Amino acid sequence: MDKKVIAILFGGASSEHEVSKLSAANIIAALDEDKYFVLPVYITRDGRWFLYDGAKDNIKNLQWEKFATTVVLSPDAAHHGILRLVGDKFKVMHVDAAFPVLHGKNGEDGTIQGLLELAGIPYVGSGVAASAICMDKAHTKTIASKIGLKQADYLVFDKDDIDNIREIDEKVLHNLSYPCFVKPASTGSSVGISKAANAEELAAALADAAKYDRKIIVEKAVAGREIECSVLGNEKPIASGVGEITYETEFYCYDAKYKSGTSRTIVPADLPQNVTEQIRQQSLAIYRATGCRGLARVDFFVDEAGDVIFNEINTMPGFTDISMYPMLWQADGMTYTQLVDKLIELAVE
Repeated sequence: MDKKVIAILFGGASSEHEVSKLSAANIIAALDEDKYFVLPVYITRDGRWFLYDGAKDNIKNLQWEKFATTVVLSPDAAHHGILRLVGDKFKVMHVDAAFPVLHGKNGEDGTIQGLLELAGIPYVGSGVAASAICMDKAHTKTIASKIGLKQADYLVFDKDDIDNIREIDEKVLHNLSYPCFVKPASTGSSVGISKAANAEELAAALADAAKYDRKIIVEKAVAGREIECSVLGNEKPIASGVGEITYETEFYCYDAKYKSGTSRTIVPADLPQNVTEQIRQQSLAIYRATGCRGLARVDFFVDEAGDVIFNEINTMPGFTDISMYPMLWQADGMTYTQLVDKLIELAVE
């Protein structure tokens, strides 16, 4: 059996660079070596591309300079792959499919998907439009509202507007109330998210969010449990069971996820069956409405009254040791290797 050549794209220019490396290391380790030949393509923070030739075990603590050669992804569909540069010459390396394990900017927002479309290379995950829509939380909220999903009240501001904190404070008091959450519209892993209890904290939170995006969302805080559901498939997607995230910090921030070790995952979540089923059906609804393909993780709150409140959808969820997406499928009886294999199959399909 001929092996398929799979390019794993990881790293990238976003604030989730380190998370991407952790995810890529797990995916590469899970790939069946009898079925796939892996090309690990590392993208630096400043956008340079390298083919990594070092040991797989070292990817998490990558020292790419020692084990890498320069490559580019050719937009010429005739190449159908990457070009490995050696001196003033290049070698075409055919790629059967790509797995863009890139979170956030330039990876989950439709940009890398567009390049892969030009190259004619099948890839894991959603297409250009769905990736861009789901990356922008404000656009996603508009669609969620159209299909009748309950969500927290919110306001959207432009970076140029945030200096007028008195006016923004009045809008928050009138439409939302404190406490509220301030989020860059297009980041993941809780990067740039802050909780504000008054105008002074709101001003600081807006300034921090503006470091990551021009569009900023201010959202009413929801007192509830954080629940997640995984979706898998193209035209006929399926939803997993649901899991719960608990944490000791004030909210599920980046440090709680990846640094302090204070977050915990509970699979399956202890919820009434009707609530679990509601979450699963709403996950499929937003997946279809946004045009997703391949995979996504959908995040919700369940408040004290038992109401399900949509939070966001992630088109390239994490594959780290603590990531909920693969964990939920494992709980449903699918091994990590089977999951990665299925994702590549869906990409080619």
